[in-house]
Amino acid sequence: MINQAMFGLGDEPSAIRELFLYGLNRKAQIGNDKVFDFSIGNPSVPAPSEIKESLLRALEDDPVALHAYTPAGGSMQALTAAANHIKRVHSFDAKPEQVFMTAGAAEAIAICIFALTVPGDEIIVITPFFPEYRVWVEQAGCTLVTVPATQPDFQLDIEALASAINEKTSAIIINSPNNPVGSIYSEDNLKDFAEMLAAKEQELGRSLYVISDEPYREITYGEDVPWVPAIWPRTLVCASLSKSHSLPGERIGYVYVSDAMEEAREVSLAVAGAARALGYICASTLWQRVFAECVDVPSNVEPYRINREILTTNLRELGYEFVEPQGAFYLWVRALEDDAQAFSDRAKAHELLLVPSDSFGVSGWVRVSYCVSKKTIEDSKPAFAALMAEYQERS
Repeated sequence: MINQAMFGLGDEPSAIRELFLYGLNRKAQIGNDKVFDFSIGNPSVPAPSEIKESLLRALEDDPVALHAYTPAGGSMQALTAAANHIKRVHSFDAKPEQVFMTAGAAEAIAICIFALTVPGDEIIVITPFFPEYRVWVEQAGCTLVTVPATQPDFQLDIEALASAINEKTSAIIINSPNNPVGSIYSEDNLKDFAEMLAAKEQELGRSLYVISDEPYREITYGEDVPWVPAIWPRTLVCASLSKSHSLPGERIGYVYVSDAMEEAREVSLAVAGAARALGYICASTLWQRVFAECVDVPSNVEPYRINREILTTNLRELGYEFVEPQGAFYLWVRALEDDAQAFSDRAKAHELLLVPSDSFGVSGWVRVSYCVSKKTIEDSKPAFAALMAEYQERS
């Protein structure tokens, strides 16, 4: 007999990847230039040249050593590079032993969830949220509790979070810059959040952890992204090079367990134990080496800034409502009807692939991923105009 829960997950793929697969098939039928695929966060900006140079150097080395196992938590070279990066960028005293290398931020978050919880616990997420959070939380035997962000600024709702936290709450997952909205939690907002957490810890007599999901930290448009461990000590940071360095398919990232928490060693060991239990042996040795050499290479944000300007200008002219993104490369657009799935389906008829908001935990919106080519964004304007005209005619 097969596991029916696993069958269900396999039979119902994520809305994002399902739409992405539809787009691949549609492009094969009518041509790439005729499909405006805004479904998935696949960066169109080439990886920095330093990545290729690092790979070529690595391939000249002893192949036995290059492709061998590292320790489960990562090579000392990669762990030290991550800790030094944190020290340099955030002026925060990070130690290599508090870092655990992972196959991207997704693995990092799943590991943290299993490390911090026991079955029956609750984990809070902020809506709208990345859909896979629910899968990982529920597979840990926990309950996912949703708390809406404030509107229209999409910040943490401190009062609502305080009401949601109870004796079963183990952790809160935050994501800034946010996928799908592009909002960045301000320092004042996070300080209010930390003050509330401290009061709830005292009230409940249990530790409350923050899992800070940060794959978009380097992709911002003038706003600073506060360093959460400096504001709340019981923070685990999940980071990767997937978005910042255009390496989504290479799956290299890490967990950083803040040195500021008193129980840092114990939590780090729980992270290592969760990775072991889930079958994660070690991150790619080759990509750990590239990570160590390239983690400080700056991100090329300018193409996303240009795409953001073109897309928001076009949609504003056409009468669409959206949230101005402060970071990441997604535009959160109000659907032209309450049923986001129906709106997404109608958009398909105009070859526009827009992710409906239902799987993000809310209704009535779509996510538009603008990490595509500039030409795709420019050429999509008539399709967006036709979609708007269709709804105006219906009304």
